[in-house]
Amino acid sequence: MSLCAECFNNGDHTSHDFNMFRSQAGGACDCGDGNVMRDSGFCRRHRLKTGENVPSIPCDLLLMSEMVLPRFILFIIQYLRDGYVEQDSSTERDLQKVLQQLEPQISFLEELTKMGGAMRTVLTKILTNQQAFMDLSMGQEDNLYAKKNYEKYLSALKNSGLVSVEEKTLGAAEVTDGADGGAGAVVLMGSPGPGSPDEPCKEDQDGGQSVGQRKRVKLSSNTKDPCIIESLKHKCFLEELLFWTIKYEFPQKMVTFLLNMLPDQDYKITFTKTFVQHYAFIMKTLMKSHESDTMSNRIVHISVQLFSNEELARHMTEECQLLDIMVTVLLYMMESCLIKSELQDEENNRHVVVNCSEALLKNNTYWPLVSDFINILSHQSVAKKFLEDHSLLMLWMSFVSFFQGMNLNKRELNEHVEFESQTYYAAFAAELEACAQPMWGLLTHCKVKETQEYTKTVVRYCLETLQIWFDAIGFIDEPASNQVTFHLPLHRYYAMFLSRAVKCQGLDLDSLLPDQEMLMKIMVHPLQIQASLSEIHSNMWVRNGLQIKGQAMTYVQSHFCNSMIDPDIYLLQVCASRLDPDYFISSVFERFKVVDLLTMASQHQNAVLDSEQERPMLEGALTFLVILTSLRIHLGKFYERILRAEMVSQLCMNDRTHSALLDLIPENPNPKSGVVPGSCSFEDMLSAVADFKAPVFEPGGSMQQGMYTPKAEVWEKEFDPIMVVLRTVYRRDVQSAMDRYSAFLKQYGIHTGNPWPPYKERTPLHPCYKGLTRLLHCKTLHIVIFTLLYKIWMDHPNMSEHVLCMVLYLIELGLDNQLQENKEDEVSILGGHCHDSWFPGTNLLSNLHHVINFVRVRVPETAPEVKREPPPSTIHFILFFSFQNLREAQVFSLVAERRRKFQEIINRSNTEATQVVRPKSSSTRWVPPGTPPQLVTEILEIRESMLSLLIKLHQKMSSKQNSLSASWLDDADTGRLAHGDGITAIERILSKAAARSCQIKRSIQDVCGKLFPPVLPKKSSPADKKTMDKEERRQRARERQKKLLAEFASRQKSFMETAMDVESPEAEAAMDLGSSEVMESETHYDCVICGQSGPSTEDRPTGLVVLLQATSVLGHRCKSKEPKNLPTSDEEHIYSADTCGVAHDVRLTLMQQFFKDSSCLQSVSIGWDGGVYVQTCGHTLHIDCHKSYMESLRNDQVLQGFSVDKGEFTCPLCRQFANSVLPCRPGRAADAASWHTPTSKKTTVLVKEVDDLQERLALFPTESNLSKEMELVIKDIKNTTQKKYMDYGKNPGSPDNDFLFMYSVARTNLELELVHRGGNLCSGGASAAAKRSCLNQLFHVLAMHMRLYSIDSAYNPWTRLTQIAQNKEEDGFEQERPEVPMLFRDAPSLLIIFVLTMPQPLRKEHFTCVVKMLYNLQFTQGLAAMSTKFSSEERQARMMSGALAKNTAISEKSCEVLLSHVISELSKENRVYNVNPEETAMLSSSVWSPQSVEISLQQFCLPFLRLSCLLQHHLYGDSLTGCLEEEEFSSLAVCLGLLPSSPQPSNAMHSASCLEWPVSAFDLVSQWCAEVTGDRQSKTLLVQDPQWAAPRLLQLPDNYNIIFQYYHRKACTVCKKVPKDPALCLVCGAFVCLKGVCCKQQGICECVLHSQHCGAAAGIFLLINASVIIIIRGHRFCLWGSIYLDAHGEEDRDLRRGKPLFLCEERYRVLEQQWVSHTFDHINKRWGPHYNGL
Repeated sequence: MSLCAECFNNGDHTSHDFNMFRSQAGGACDCGDGNVMRDSGFCRRHRLKTGENVPSIPCDLLLMSEMVLPRFILFIIQYLRDGYVEQDSSTERDLQKVLQQLEPQISFLEELTKMGGAMRTVLTKILTNQQAFMDLSMGQEDNLYAKKNYEKYLSALKNSGLVSVEEKTLGAAEVTDGADGGAGAVVLMGSPGPGSPDEPCKEDQDGGQSVGQRKRVKLSSNTKDPCIIESLKHKCFLEELLFWTIKYEFPQKMVTFLLNMLPDQDYKITFTKTFVQHYAFIMKTLMKSHESDTMSNRIVHISVQLFSNEELARHMTEECQLLDIMVTVLLYMMESCLIKSELQDEENNRHVVVNCSEALLKNNTYWPLVSDFINILSHQSVAKKFLEDHSLLMLWMSFVSFFQGMNLNKRELNEHVEFESQTYYAAFAAELEACAQPMWGLLTHCKVKETQEYTKTVVRYCLETLQIWFDAIGFIDEPASNQVTFHLPLHRYYAMFLSRAVKCQGLDLDSLLPDQEMLMKIMVHPLQIQASLSEIHSNMWVRNGLQIKGQAMTYVQSHFCNSMIDPDIYLLQVCASRLDPDYFISSVFERFKVVDLLTMASQHQNAVLDSEQERPMLEGALTFLVILTSLRIHLGKFYERILRAEMVSQLCMNDRTHSALLDLIPENPNPKSGVVPGSCSFEDMLSAVADFKAPVFEPGGSMQQGMYTPKAEVWEKEFDPIMVVLRTVYRRDVQSAMDRYSAFLKQYGIHTGNPWPPYKERTPLHPCYKGLTRLLHCKTLHIVIFTLLYKIWMDHPNMSEHVLCMVLYLIELGLDNQLQENKEDEVSILGGHCHDSWFPGTNLLSNLHHVINFVRVRVPETAPEVKREPPPSTIHFILFFSFQNLREAQVFSLVAERRRKFQEIINRSNTEATQVVRPKSSSTRWVPPGTPPQLVTEILEIRESMLSLLIKLHQKMSSKQNSLSASWLDDADTGRLAHGDGITAIERILSKAAARSCQIKRSIQDVCGKLFPPVLPKKSSPADKKTMDKEERRQRARERQKKLLAEFASRQKSFMETAMDVESPEAEAAMDLGSSEVMESETHYDCVICGQSGPSTEDRPTGLVVLLQATSVLGHRCKSKEPKNLPTSDEEHIYSADTCGVAHDVRLTLMQQFFKDSSCLQSVSIGWDGGVYVQTCGHTLHIDCHKSYMESLRNDQVLQGFSVDKGEFTCPLCRQFANSVLPCRPGRAADAASWHTPTSKKTTVLVKEVDDLQERLALFPTESNLSKEMELVIKDIKNTTQKKYMDYGKNPGSPDNDFLFMYSVARTNLELELVHRGGNLCSGGASAAAKRSCLNQLFHVLAMHMRLYSIDSAYNPWTRLTQIAQNKEEDGFEQERPEVPMLFRDAPSLLIIFVLTMPQPLRKEHFTCVVKMLYNLQFTQGLAAMSTKFSSEERQARMMSGALAKNTAISEKSCEVLLSHVISELSKENRVYNVNPEETAMLSSSVWSPQSVEISLQQFCLPFLRLSCLLQHHLYGDSLTGCLEEEEFSSLAVCLGLLPSSPQPSNAMHSASCLEWPVSAFDLVSQWCAEVTGDRQSKTLLVQDPQWAAPRLLQLPDNYNIIFQYYHRKACTVCKKVPKDPALCLVCGAFVCLKGVCCKQQGICECVLHSQHCGAAAGIFLLINASVIIIIRGHRFCLWGSIYLDAHGEEDRDLRRGKPLFLCEERYRVLEQQWVSHTFDHINKRWGPHYNGL
C-alpha cells in the first residue's frame, strides 16, 4: 500500500512492524480505501469520513477549465506525435528533447491534479470522453498539419500489437488453424524440418543464432481477447496519452501525473482497463528499451497501485481477460530467447530452454510482468479463476517447462574452462521469480479441503508436462554423466503441490503418485543434483571455474533453498518411501560414485574417482542419506516447528542481527510480515529460542549491532547439526556451529573434549511417508554399514571421523524408527537371493548381532590380503560385490539385481533394459591412464557382527584395555549420553539397542566378556596387539605434545612479564616527565625501529612519536552543562555567541581597540579555535631511524590510508597514526638535585631572583641535530593549523603573533588534559591521557623557541605584578595606547609565559613564587569581577565595613578588607560602576552572604589553580593527590605551596589565606585599579568568567523520523536548493550539502569547507538520507557508523530496510568521547582521501 506522509503520521502504529520506503514518483494515497486496507488502519481524518458531506462545486466555476483543457491535452498529444520518430532512427536524446520542451505543460497538469477532487473529476471527464477525442484528434479536413500529425500517429500504431504486421501476414495460415486445446491453448512444436513451409520468420531467428531453431508458440484463433495480438485502437485521450507514455518509455513527469489522478474512482477503473489493453505493447517496448531498469521501476510503480486492489484485479480478470493477457505476454516474451536443450541426449533432444545469456534474462527485463502476475495471484478470487481455467494452467506449465533444465553445466575433464560464464545469476533469478514465486502465490490458496480439486489438477498437469519433458530429452533411466542442471521447476511444482495436498488438504499421497517407472525417472535428476553438490565440494568440477561453486552455494542459499533444495529433497523422500529401498540405496551410492570403495579389502580400484576425492564423496553420500531420513520440513512438521528449527540452525552458526535472521530464514512458509500461518509470531519464537545482546562498542573501534544468541537450553536440546549442514552456504559455518557448541559444553561442564555432532530425535512421520523408514531397514544399507565399521576398525585409507559419525547416526535413526512387523514379508519377496547369506532379515535390530564369518573380495594382486592362506574350502562363502571397470558379477551386482527386479515389475523385457543401460554406463566411464593391476579373488576371515565392531571401536577410541565391562549396561546413565564424543555415541547406541532387545543385551555382555577378560597380553590376537601398540604410541605422542605446549606457554608468559616490566619504566620516562630525571643520571629511551636503548643526545636525538592535530573542541564549550538542542522546526535556532571560542575572540578584539597591540597579545591565550593538540602513543625512536622509516614508506607502493608526503605514518610498534616526532631533551643530572630542594628564602628574595632570571639574556642554542629537529617540530606545529588561527595581531607575521601562538599551544594542551580528566583534578593520579602525555617534551621545545624572544624590561608584567611603579614612567604612554591593565590580563597565560621564557630547568621555588604572585592577581580580579555584580547600596555597605577593619594585623589577608579597598579604588573617578537603574533593580534582589562571596571567589580562582597544579605535575613530576570535590580548592592550594596545612573543605577555609604579598597589598591593588580607565568597556573586560562546562555535541531527538521529515526537504542556506545529499554538523547544527557542486568554493565542497571553519578541519556530519555519521579529519574521511538504531539494535544504512530508528545514547556518547579525546584517527581504521569532494 502507499500512504502520504500526512496520513502515515496521523495513523496509529503502536506495536506495528513496518518497513517504510519513500517514493520519489508520487502516486495515490490508499488511506481511506477499504479495498486496500482495513478501516482500523485509516488515519484520524479518513476514519472520520470527512469526505462524505462535501458540498458540490457550482457548475459555472469549472466551465472555463472544461472548455480549455481538451485543447490543452490535444496540444500535448500533438506535440508527442510530432516529436516521435521510430526507435532505430531516433536517439535517446531526441526523445528527451521533446520531453524537456513539454515539461512546463505536463507540470501544469500535475499542478491541476493537486487542486483537489473537483478538478480531477473535470480532467477524468475530458480524458475519457470518446466524442471529444473523435472530434479533436483526427484533425479537420482543411487542417493540413492536423492530418499529417494524425498520419504519424497511425503509423506509430501499426506495430503496437503483440504480433507485428509483417509477422501476421507471414503466419496468417498458422493463426487461422485453431489448436485443439480450446481457448488460449498453445501447441508446443519441435523444430520444423529444413524444407518445412512454416519456417520461422527472420525476426524469430534473433541475429542469426545457429544453436537450433527457435521454438514456436502457436496462438489459437479463438484466444479470448484478440486485442492481445491485434494492433491497438484508441477511443479517448487517456488511451492515447498512455500509448505515448509507453512509447517515450515512461517519462517521470507523465507517470506522476497519471498516478496523481488515481484518487478519482472513475479514472482509476478506466485507466486500469487502458493499462491492461496496452499490456502487450508495454512488454514489446520494454524488450527494446536501452534503459530497461528505469522503465521497469516506473511500470511497477503504476501497476502495483492498480493490481493491489482485489476488487479491481477481479474486475479486470473478468472483463479484460487479464490472466490470459499476462500469461500470453510472458510466453511471447520468453519465446524470443529459446535455444535447444543439450541435456541427456544432445543430438536427439527436442526440448527447448531459455538462453540465460540473453539480455532479457541477464537484465531481468521480465521482472515487472512477473511481479504483476504474482501480485494478482495474491488475490484469492483471481487465483481461483486461474486454477479453474485448465487451458491457462496448461499454458503456464509450458511456460515453466522453458526453464526446466536451463543453464546446463558440463564437467570439464581436461583443461580449465577459458571463460567463466556468469549466466547462473540470471538462471537462478529467473527460476525464483518467474516460476517459484507464482507457485508460492498459488499454494497460499490451496490450504483447505475445499480446494482439493485445484491441487489435483495442478499435479495432473505437472505429471503430464514432466512426461512430455522426459520424452523430449530422450530420457530412459540413466542420467548422462558429467552433466548437471540445478533448474527443475516442474519437479518442484509437483513436489510442493504434493506436500500441500498431504499436509493441508488431507489427500492420500498414493492417489497423486504415478507408477513406479515414472517415480524412478522423477527421482533421477534431483538425486543427480545432490551427488553433484558433493562432487563440486570434492573439487571434481574445479576445471569449470569458481562459478560452479557459486551455483552450488546459491542452490542452498536462504532466498532459494525453500524453492530448490527443500522440494528436491522432499521429492526424493517421496520416491524413497515408495520405491524398493535396496534399489534406492544402491542408486545413491552409484550416483555418488563410491560403490568401488565399499569393499572389505584394504585396497581397491576406483574407475571414476581419484583417491583424494573418495573420502569427501563417501561423506557426502552418507550425509545425504542422514538428511533424507531425518529431515521433516515437508513430512508432517507444523509451520511453528519448521520456523523454530530454521531459526535455531541459523543462530547456532553465528549470533545474528534481527534483520539478518529475517533474511536468512526462507521466506515461505514464513512471510516477511513476521507472522507465520498458525498465528505464531516471529518475535515470540525468537524470544523463546534466543537472548538479545545489546549493541556494544568494542575498544578496537568496531561497532557491534544488537545480536541474538541461542539460549543455553537450545544448545542442550535443540541444536541440530543436520539442519545446520543443510542450511550452510559456506562449509566453515558448520565448523563455526560445532565450535560454539563445544564452547557451550565446556562452559557448563557437560563435556570438555572435542564433541561430536549431537544426535537429535525426530518427530514421527506422517502416515503417508512411513515407507521412508524402510531405507534404514534394508539389507543393502546394513551391508554398507557393516563394511564401513570394519574398514574404520581396520584403519583402511579414506575413512574419517565424519564417516563414522554418519554411520552411527544412521544406526541410531534405524533404532529410533522401527518398521512394523507386517512389512517384513513384502520386503523378503523383493529382497531376492543375493543378500540372504549376509543377513537373515531386514530389521536392523536383528541384523546388529548377526555374525558374518567370511567374505569373498576382489583385490589387486599387490594388496596385502593376497599373501594370506585361504581358509578350508568347506566354509560357506559369503559374497560381497565390488564394482569394477566392466561391472563383473561380484558383490554389488545388487544394483543390477534391483534393476532386473524393477524391469520385471514394470513389465519391460530384460534384453531391452540391458541393451539400453549396461553398455551406456560402461562406455561413458572415464578410464585413468595406465593399465590397472590384475584383480584376484580372495577370502577374508571376519567373524564379526555390527555389534562387536561397535564395541571394538569403542575400545579403540577410548584407548583403554577394559573400556566396557560386562556389567556396563546396568550402570549406564542415559542422560549423560546426550552430549559427547564418538565414545558417548557408541555407548548411546549400545544402550538403546539393549533397551529394545534382550537378545542384544546378552550379545553385548558376551562380546564384552570375551573382549575384556583379565588375560595376559600374549593371548591377544596380532591385530589387537598391533592396534594396542598404535594406541599406546598415540597416547605417548599426545602427552609429549601437551608437555611441549605447556612449556611454550610458560615461556611466553615469562617473556610477557619481563616485557611489561621493561616497558613500564620506559613509558613513564618517555611520558611522565621530570621524576625519572631526578632518579637517574640520564633517561634511557628504546628505539622501536632499531631496538637499541640509550639516552637522547645532541648528535643523535631520540624523539616521541606524536600526532599533531588542529582542534576547536575547547572553543565549542558553553557555560551551560546541558547540550544545545538540534533545531527540528523553523522556530528553533542555535546561537554560537555563548561559546568559549567566540567569547575569547570578542575579548581580544575589545582589548585591541583600546590597548597596545603587543601588550594585548601577551594578555590572553588563543587556540580555543584551531589550537594545536599534541598526543603520543608513548613510543620513542631515533630521529635518523625515523627518517629512513619514512623513506621506506615512501617507496612502498601498497595503498595506505595516510599520506607519507604530508609526513604521516603509523608507529612502527603499535600502528597508531602519527605525523611528527617530538625530540626528547637530553637529561641533565647536575641540576636535578637542586630542582626540588625546599626553600627557606623569603618571598621578597624569591621575587628578586625571578626578576633577575627574567633579565638574563637568552643563550642561543648551539647548532646541533637536536636544535635542528626542534626547529622542524615548531614548523610542523605551525603547519598543523590554518593561518587564520595564528594571526590575531594587527601586523600579521610579527614576532608578537608568533609568541602568542607558541604559549597558546601549551595552554591548549593543558586545558585539553583538564577536560579529559573530567574538568577537575579530584581524581588525582595520572589519568589514561596523562600517562601518554608528552607535555614535558613539548614544554622544552616551546621554551627553546620562546627564549629567542626577550620581553622588554620596561613592559615586563612581572614588575607590575610585584613592584610599586614610579610616577615618572607615566609620561611615556601619552603618545601611544596604554598597556593592558593587570586586572584585564589572563593569569594562566602569564604563568605559561613566565615559565617558558625563564631559563630551563626552572627551580621549583621560583615556580611556586610565580604561582603565588599570580594568585594575588587572580584573587584581586575575582574581587573586582564580583563587585560589579553588587547593587550600589551593597557596594557602599561593604566599602564601609571593610574600611573599619583595615588597620588590623591580618588585613592584607582579609577578603572583606581587600574587597572594600577594591570597591573604593574602582569607584574613584567613576571608573567602573556607572549606575544603570534597570540593572540595579535586577541585581538588588540577590543578597551576598560571606559564604556566597567565598564560594564565588574560590570558583573564580579554581581554573587557575588547576592549570598551575597540572603544569607543576608535568614539570616536576609531583603526584596529584585525589580529593573530594568540596576539598579541591584547599587540596590544590596545599599542592602548590600556597597553604602549609592539610586540605580542608571549601566552606571551612578562606581563599584569602593563600595570599602572600611581596609589597603592601593596598598599594599594589590601588596601582592595578588605577590602570583601569573609566571607559564603558572596562566593566565588560572586568567581568570575566573563567569557568566553562565540558564540550558537548548537540542533543538529538530520540526518533530519527523527526530529523528526516524536517531536513530531507529543507533548502540549503547557500544555494537555496534542496540538496541531493543533505548533511548536518553535529557540533554546531549547520545544514550543508554533501558533495554539492552548487556550494563549491575554490574547488572545495561544502562539508570540507565547514569542517575547516567549524572544527579546524575536523567535522562530524550526520547524512540525512543514509542515517550514518561521516567524520572528516584534515584531508581524510571515514564512515563512522550510525547512532540511530532500530528496535533490535541494528543500523539501517541508506534507510534501505525502512525501519523506525531511535537514538542509541551509548553510541552517541562514544562518538562524543572520541571527538573530545581526539581519538578518531586511532580508533577508526577505514580512512580514505576525500579530495575536497565532500
